[in-house]
Amino acid sequence: MLTKKESPKKMVVTGNEAFAYGAVAADCRFYSAYPMTPSSGVLTSVAAWGKKTGMVVRHAEDEIAVINSALGASFAGVRSSVGTSGGGFALMVEALSMSGITELPIVVFISQRPGPATGMPTWTEQAELLFAIHGGHGEFPKIVLAPGDHQEMVELTLQAFDLADIYQLPVIVMSDMLLSESHRSIPYDEIQAKIKKYIPNRGKLVSSADESYKRYLMTDDGVSPRLVPGGVKTFYQANSYEHLEDGHTTESDVERIKQVDKRARKIKTYLSNHFIIPTTIGDIQKAQTVFVGWGSTKGVANEAVKKAKEMGKDVAYIHFSYLYPLDKNKIKTLFSDSSKQYILVENNSEGQLGKLLQMEVGISFENKILRYDGRPLAVEQFIEKI
Repeated sequence: MLTKKESPKKMVVTGNEAFAYGAVAADCRFYSAYPMTPSSGVLTSVAAWGKKTGMVVRHAEDEIAVINSALGASFAGVRSSVGTSGGGFALMVEALSMSGITELPIVVFISQRPGPATGMPTWTEQAELLFAIHGGHGEFPKIVLAPGDHQEMVELTLQAFDLADIYQLPVIVMSDMLLSESHRSIPYDEIQAKIKKYIPNRGKLVSSADESYKRYLMTDDGVSPRLVPGGVKTFYQANSYEHLEDGHTTESDVERIKQVDKRARKIKTYLSNHFIIPTTIGDIQKAQTVFVGWGSTKGVANEAVKKAKEMGKDVAYIHFSYLYPLDKNKIKTLFSDSSKQYILVENNSEGQLGKLLQMEVGISFENKILRYDGRPLAVEQFIEKI
């Protein structure tokens, strides 16, 4: 006789649905997108849930309209987000700089596919990390996150909306076709418990101010009070020009330096308060071979670590979710043992995380596993390197 086995309740979601679920839980009130594989599942999900959630969902005429309408919603005081892939993000980067200078929060979801141009739209790749980090003209702070699995997608989406509000800047959530369109079961009760405890952190958003209000007030942490427009006897400009503290346009060299430095201070504040060091899978103290990767590489790396253990070999994996900006000193501690073999693992041809770590931290990789045929990484590729 078979006995019933009790197991934790689970929910089956795609990565796109996980982002959509996290956005709803984070109280995102406006989502805009132009359909582009493999990100389109977010648009269809939030649109299907629109009547229940009250979220305004806009299928705009192009990606330029997508991000500008979302910035308008953000200016009005609600949490807003957009979704696309690499080609669509290319059209958004001018407005991303608009977000930078107006200091308007926005969450940008990028689901990667092989490029350039149309490339291979129904396959997977991780080739837009550096594009996301350096997207937009001029210098302005942004935060880039990359969930490694579906549960992390929900959790980091909640965090992304908080970080966008706290630091008043664009936060980019990186996915790819593998993560976006694959299905996975995640613990329902655990996710619901986190969502139930979650309280949106709107940062320095204020609903009223007096006539002395200055939108771009100089502050030690780089973040100024952000007033919801429409109040009595308060006024400020939010446009694409450099500005004084009160928002009026300026071309003063002195005021320019002040505002650039103010915006840049957000990075230091973020690194002190919210940056999280990469997680590790396996026993990194015992391991002589340590793989290093980001995003959806987490799943196959986890399986590779298990397989290696079955073979009697200690292997570890360093997983980056908080990709930019990076805390140089904290990252260096993970690579302090020169006797270990550190192997970079990425779904692209150039080793973009490796380039980022070399540029930001001074770490270089002699050994790499790079796959760029549109297919996801395989456990066998890891095992061959042990």
